[in-house]
Amino acid sequence: MTSLRKLGTSDLEVFPLSLGGNVFGWTADEAQSFAVLDAYAAAGGNFVDTADSYSAWIDGNVGGESETIIGRWVKARGNRDDVVIATKVSQHPDFPGLTAGNIKAAADASLRRLGTDHIDLYYTHFDKVDVPVEEIIGALDELVRAGKVRHIAASNISAERLAASLAFSEREGLARYVALQPHYNLVSRETYEGELQDLAGRTGLAAVPYFALASGFLTGKYRDGEVVEGARAAAGAGKHLETERGRKVLAALDDIAEAHLVPVATVALAWLAAQPTVAAPIASARTVEQVPALVKVAEVRLTEDEVTRLTEAASTVLPVATGEAAL
Repeated sequence: MTSLRKLGTSDLEVFPLSLGGNVFGWTADEAQSFAVLDAYAAAGGNFVDTADSYSAWIDGNVGGESETIIGRWVKARGNRDDVVIATKVSQHPDFPGLTAGNIKAAADASLRRLGTDHIDLYYTHFDKVDVPVEEIIGALDELVRAGKVRHIAASNISAERLAASLAFSEREGLARYVALQPHYNLVSRETYEGELQDLAGRTGLAAVPYFALASGFLTGKYRDGEVVEGARAAAGAGKHLETERGRKVLAALDDIAEAHLVPVATVALAWLAAQPTVAAPIASARTVEQVPALVKVAEVRLTEDEVTRLTEAASTVLPVATGEAAL
């Protein structure tokens, strides 16, 4: 049985690959989503990531579709105690922002959709600098004290605001962030490494990176001369082929994947899992066939030389990409 990882300073123990729920109700309907969730659980997976806004960007959707599907799956399988559910607040069309009242109202709405009495890990999805950290932490602490949330976390936040939040929690004896969800992968290292990663390391925060496979680029399916269709391709994942970093990373991934007899995606996730502070990368699967490459990260251990080779291949300094919608 795969060893679970302790999530930061919390009492949560999670599978080393978090299943992203952003595709549920978007590119995967309910039946497909149930099948993917079943396959992930059968492999020992227990850490499901979603947000109250998934997938409000689709015509006809209102937000919360992913939470609803996950809630129905948990009810159908009767496995609530076996699943660590993480969701987020700030981006739902009906509950935008991080004011105290909105955080609490959004949490109640998420609980209804998930069909549960508690959220295991509750993230602030995007920090809102117009709201004092004292107000945000205060509201989250109320949810923890009420038993509606077990632990709190942050995503898309600056090191400065994260440090201020942690300091306020410590000073006032309130609920404290235990995890951080940054944009981080082999072709986007500068979005986490440096000040934010150092702060996480010093304060015991677990990192749960999103875009772990760079919207599909790090699965290896984007190659010169090949046309890949679909929502992810439309989002521009193939743009990394135009960069020296992207080409070097793919070459290194190909060699190491062949040596381990595993898919390219598995190696990309294994590199992330080997990085300081990282507890579990997030990756999503639209079909059951995509699940094995993701969960196999729990079995693969890269050598020190392999980690170094990938790190060096990904070392080209590039400007942080803009215009890519964060999930």
